[in-house]
Amino acid sequence: AAPSQLPPLLHCLQEEKGWLTEAEAVAVAAYIGVPAIQVVEALSWYTMFNKAPVGRHVIKVCRNISCSLRGADGIVGHLEQRLGIAVGQTSADGRFTLQTVECLASCGTAPAMQVNDRYHENLTPERIDALLEELR
Repeated sequence: AAPSQLPPLLHCLQEEKGWLTEAEAVAVAAYIGVPAIQVVEALSWYTMFNKAPVGRHVIKVCRNISCSLRGADGIVGHLEQRLGIAVGQTSADGRFTLQTVECLASCGTAPAMQVNDRYHENLTPERIDALLEELR
């Protein structure tokens, strides 16, 4: 086993229950023969891995420079208001988790967010409202 197997293994585990524990990280490290800290650091570094239970729809809003300059803060505020939660929280009905991430590599179509594995770009409050209705 090689360290390059780490991200795919973590993805497979996360697909099973939606999030990963530190104990699972230690087990993965033992399986592929790397120090446990290497796997724990990967869980902390990569925003695609959830370290706590999340909602059915994980909304990740880019907060990097291009998205920030094109209104990402307003997008986050709108989502917080519409969902009734703050960044880092999950809605009471378990449908939505709201997160911010450093970069979604969508600078030319900012502001952008990712919902589960799907990108949404050139965001406006109206586009977000329509999407939220679709996801409910």
